[in-house]
Amino acid sequence: METMKGEVVLNIPAEKAWEMYRDDQIISKIKPEMLVRAEYIEGDGSPGSLRLFKLGPAIRNYVKESTEKIEKVENGRSVTYRVIGGELSKMYDPYRVTFSFAPVHGNEEHKCVAEWKVEYGTLTPDTPPPHKARDAALGFLNWFDKFEPVAAT
Repeated sequence: METMKGEVVLNIPAEKAWEMYRDDQIISKIKPEMLVRAEYIEGDGSPGSLRLFKLGPAIRNYVKESTEKIEKVENGRSVTYRVIGGELSKMYDPYRVTFSFAPVHGNEEHKCVAEWKVEYGTLTPDTPPPHKARDAALGFLNWFDKFEPVAAT
């Protein structure tokens, strides 16, 4: 099994980034060109839950959707899931992703490190490593600290 990871520094606290990632309503509004909709289709986000991601036009030529089964949750810190449906499941098995959010030491109230890590096995010898998935995930995370929710009136 292979691994790949990447990280970005966000100008928001880790707790806020975590809450944004876990909330279907918020995450679906951050960058619709990349992610049109996230939805828990079974469960509440705890281990065993299923979450569907419908991806936007910016990456739809690579992946249109992804169904994920949540395996492990460290509240406020990280979530690990295995892709069980969509294009990635046809290229890799397993395809297990962990998103984590950690405060930046000394600047915990204002910054965090968001990390994306994948463990994967390719289904065919000519399947490339998931560089596009990593770049898309990190590109999406980069929008977290630019997102301003619209206040309800």
